[in-house]
Amino acid sequence: MLVKLIATGIAALLFFVVLIAAAAASILTAFTNAGNSGSHQPSPHALADIPADYLALYQQAAPTCPGLDWSILAAIGKVETDHGRSTLPGVAEGTVNHAQAGGPMQFLQPTFDAYDDTIPPGGATPPSRYNPHDAIHAAAAYLCDSGAPEDLYTAIYAYNHADWYVRKVLAQAEQYRTAATVPPQAGGWGVPAQGTCTSGFGPRNGERHNGLDIAAPTGTPIVAATDGTVIDSGPATGYGLWIRIQHPGGVITTYGHNHTNHVQSGQAVRAGQPIGEIGNRGESTGPHLHFQIDAGGQPVDPVTYYQQQGAPSLCG
Repeated sequence: MLVKLIATGIAALLFFVVLIAAAAASILTAFTNAGNSGSHQPSPHALADIPADYLALYQQAAPTCPGLDWSILAAIGKVETDHGRSTLPGVAEGTVNHAQAGGPMQFLQPTFDAYDDTIPPGGATPPSRYNPHDAIHAAAAYLCDSGAPEDLYTAIYAYNHADWYVRKVLAQAEQYRTAATVPPQAGGWGVPAQGTCTSGFGPRNGERHNGLDIAAPTGTPIVAATDGTVIDSGPATGYGLWIRIQHPGGVITTYGHNHTNHVQSGQAVRAGQPIGEIGNRGESTGPHLHFQIDAGGQPVDPVTYYQQQGAPSLCG
């Protein structure tokens, strides 16, 4: 009996390992194919999360390693220092972390020095690991020397010797390069966030729920449902952090419980434009978007309203 239990446990463990390997292989195949067919376009999440100057550098540096997708560089920059925005030691010039690494791509000085001659003009003189231009170009060269793009797993592992690190970089890169929203269709309306509808419009726990809840992980992009002008962006009682957009015909859309907002009051936005990220702020039991539509000064069922506009389904 004991032998049978042990055998069953080993079989289950092997099955789990195979699943993980298959998932990793699928992602790696996608990036290998990307290298053969050209670089992917940034997803809405990438445009919202990556500073414009860093995004330009990732895209500029990737072709120096033929076939390397820019999203891999961007994912490493995100995981290492949040694109240079981290306040931890080793990011700001003149500081190092506990391992003596420094700069936005976290280079050891000897490793960075080995790539001085691969860095094109446009950064510091002499090149510096703290200069984003220099660090990102050096990272592209280092990945190339380590096997990218043909052996991407090995190349990323060489950057940081940990399997979890490779998986995290690949997952982040996938998010940066994959369109995460449904584009506007007929009527100019699009789905504001990709997720699972968990609570609809109408009575709920003895109260009236004035919108539709779309559950998704924190950080999932929120986009403008259609063209309009932001009339409010900031803290709001119950909603935690919200965005309200005025649209033609007196229609207002509300996006609540946000983790972060990327727009300001008075700003004109276009359908499908990233405006924030899903969060769990305010009176919320888990990360989700509270999406509300007011027409004629009254909340209406978003699902029904979308049907009337000939728009894509909000709930799949």
